[in-house]
Amino acid sequence: MSTSTTPAKTPAGGGPPQHSVLDKVLNGIERAGNKLPHPVLLFLGLFLIIGTVSTVLAATNTTVTVPGEDKTLAVKGLFSGEGVRWLLENFIPNFTGFPSLGTVLLMMAAVGVAEKTGLLETAVRASIARAPRRLLPYLVAFVSCQAHLMSDVAILVIPPLAALAFKNAGRNPIAGLIGGFACVCAGYAAGFSIGALDALYTGITHQAAAVVPGGGSAPTHILINYFYTAAASCVLALIGGFLISRVLEPRLPRPDTTADSGTEPTEADGVTVVTVTVTARQRTGLLRSGLAVLLYAAVVITCWLLPGSPLRGEGGALVPSPVLDGIVPLLFVAFVLAGVVYGRTVGTLKHAEDAPRMMADSITGMSGYIVLILVISQVIGVFDWSNVGTLLAVNGADLLESAGLTGFTGLVLFVLLVCVLNLFVTSGSALWSLVAPVFVPAFMLIGMEPAVTQAAFRIGDSATQMITPLNPYVFLMLTILRRYEPGAQLGTVLSRLSVFVVPFLIAWLAVLGLFYGLGLPLGPGADIHR
Repeated sequence: MSTSTTPAKTPAGGGPPQHSVLDKVLNGIERAGNKLPHPVLLFLGLFLIIGTVSTVLAATNTTVTVPGEDKTLAVKGLFSGEGVRWLLENFIPNFTGFPSLGTVLLMMAAVGVAEKTGLLETAVRASIARAPRRLLPYLVAFVSCQAHLMSDVAILVIPPLAALAFKNAGRNPIAGLIGGFACVCAGYAAGFSIGALDALYTGITHQAAAVVPGGGSAPTHILINYFYTAAASCVLALIGGFLISRVLEPRLPRPDTTADSGTEPTEADGVTVVTVTVTARQRTGLLRSGLAVLLYAAVVITCWLLPGSPLRGEGGALVPSPVLDGIVPLLFVAFVLAGVVYGRTVGTLKHAEDAPRMMADSITGMSGYIVLILVISQVIGVFDWSNVGTLLAVNGADLLESAGLTGFTGLVLFVLLVCVLNLFVTSGSALWSLVAPVFVPAFMLIGMEPAVTQAAFRIGDSATQMITPLNPYVFLMLTILRRYEPGAQLGTVLSRLSVFVVPFLIAWLAVLGLFYGLGLPLGPGADIHR
């Protein structure tokens, strides 16, 4: 893509090009976002700012008292003798001990086997290949809302497949493409499945909660939002299917469907579009891998439920228990098992060494994330050690209380703030690393568990992701859209995606409001109130 700016429209009678209001807004957002530095440089700057602020506050003998705590904490300066010693002694432990680092790499290694053997893509194909015409939008929406298991691969696979499924069913393929992309973005933080994103979020949440004395004992395991995200994905799928079928599709132009028969892989502008066909061997592979995972899950659950089992928690409790604490290695085995069984069946995994090679290839793609965590871990470490994070959290909690925003209203305002920030900082991990050290402790100090702050962040992180020109996948959708609509521009894509933003935002908030109002746990052992 040579340019990412919405082109101006030239009047039919000549004269200077005219920009619509939408074009001006989108181009303004793009220009502002392009001025942001690389996330590593952004956090490096934040590290220097926190270090300077902590040193100034320490020089002025600033202290903070946490509500409910007897002792007063003094702010410590990073750029002091004590601070330099702390940094030298803890630089490596801050990095290697960062909770999400090992978890994300482990999950990526496992998902890599399932992805590179073709299991995940085939599962998506099989789920939409023979869907009834009337139910197709809802099935596409549901599959898309479960797709964060596949990480960014979902964006590359599901929208083009949805377009072909719509075309084969005699429906407008543009609706499948745009609707699939919208639902993948909106449901990226939802679903019944667990992926690397969950591990990444909870690792940052754990570190942020530790800013408050005693906060390290708060529930921050990988499933703290599971009940909420599973419920939200069902609601999002229903609304997404309705919007695709009743709002988006009737307003679309007739597509140019001559470019692609829908039965063979094709190339356009460097983008490969695959078919929705699933072979008999692939179906056998799906069946065998599914049975293997079900058998594995049955063994684990049986061992967990047995009285006196070592997998039970203290006093024989099911929650918390070693099963929840060790859910990541259990999921690791499940994904590897499914990928290996599928790969051996269809022939994409022929030798024993293929599986570790796939794991290595998947982890290699995480090198940028590892570098980012190297800097983020130092920022959060300084937040914690210097007590600047505690100071900001206490003052933030006081501000929320003084404004009367101690309940659900405060969460809604936090969601709206994240929605705006998400237009400029499109990396979910980077944005959560920015806001978590302040808002997780602040909401904890007014009686909310870290799980609810993380759940609120998920809403803002997914709601506006689809309409920011800073999302590179928006331009991928534009490239594929031009197969069916050659004259489409960036504004074309964003205007059609915009119809999903407000309904999805309301749906996310409604589900959270239901959990909040009824006091339902957001995940196993993860209540809303402390």
